[in-house]
Amino acid sequence: MAAVALLFAAGCSSGDGTSPSAGTPGASKEAASPSTAASPSPAPTTAGPPAKGSVKVVSTLAEDLESPWGAAVMPGGDLLVTSRDEGTITRVDAESGEKTEIGSVPGVAPGGEGGLLGLAISPSFASDRQVYVYFTTASDNRIARLLYDEQKPAGQQLGAPDTVLRGIPKGVIHNGGRIAFGPDKMLYAGTGETGETGLAQDKESLGGKILRMTPDGRPVHGNPEADSVVYSYGHRNVQGLAWDSEKRLWAAEFGQNTWDELNLIEPGKNYGWPEVEGKGGRPGFVDPVAQWRTTEASPSGIAYAQGSIWMAGLLGERLWRIPLSGTAPSADPQPFLEEEYGRLRTVVPAGGNKLWLLTSETDTRGTPESGDDKILQLEVR
Repeated sequence: MAAVALLFAAGCSSGDGTSPSAGTPGASKEAASPSTAASPSPAPTTAGPPAKGSVKVVSTLAEDLESPWGAAVMPGGDLLVTSRDEGTITRVDAESGEKTEIGSVPGVAPGGEGGLLGLAISPSFASDRQVYVYFTTASDNRIARLLYDEQKPAGQQLGAPDTVLRGIPKGVIHNGGRIAFGPDKMLYAGTGETGETGLAQDKESLGGKILRMTPDGRPVHGNPEADSVVYSYGHRNVQGLAWDSEKRLWAAEFGQNTWDELNLIEPGKNYGWPEVEGKGGRPGFVDPVAQWRTTEASPSGIAYAQGSIWMAGLLGERLWRIPLSGTAPSADPQPFLEEEYGRLRTVVPAGGNKLWLLTSETDTRGTPESGDDKILQLEVR
């Protein structure tokens, strides 16, 4: 136990996923420049959103959430939110902010960056009533689905978990955890390499990958390997997944000491970790579309709205706007809400120009104040 505690203390003490790994070079966070990253890559070919955007905090929907992590909007607009450390799911009324705990997920073993993480609602929810979760157990990370019965008493509305995928490597750090259903109605998951950097390049491992599977957890036709759920590899710790209006998949991931990344994901491609961090320009590896100093970002959830990717930052304590024109930024990334609400964990589309934004001050790395953690409603442009 002492060894595990020491690893965690040394691992990611100032922000998720930005700790050094043995033997891998990189500038220290203290020495990192506050300037934003390199200029956007290839010149855009189509008109994009305005170069400068705006963010307005319309309201605080809910307060006093404990270690919120994953969130998804239900049909009708209410939110479901996971608690990483408590292993519970809470329903939040989208109008009143009233919170109702609907149940807990058996088998969750919180610790370090692990616990009850991502959440997704079945695209067939109206008929199957299934809620999907990504969580850490005593032996692995896994994805399971649970029947949600709203007719049962509060706290007892979740059925037993039906595991659809197991064997994702777990660690004190870098457990990934974001899940989402894509436009193709397939389930995608971002995983981490648990601090064992070699897992990211090992195609036989589920660590350091983006996975694509059927709702039953099986490999999908069109995956790079017919018998594998691995969709892309060479990732350090993916915690943000979103699709743009053209159904292109975008992902945010933690760098080590130097560059955090926003990547455009293509099947079978190698995104470089641990051989490359940020834009390396090396054959065989895909460079990120945008990058940030780790002190400015430590990205978690992302969402697409109003022609831009919106990226929540943990250590950076800000919300980034990345306006897109096709597959490239149309202007430099723009920060909002800098150090106003602390660590930002998850951002979710709420329709039109609205977003839901979840703070992350009660995750053991923040400095909680009265009311933390919160769900904010934003108007964005």
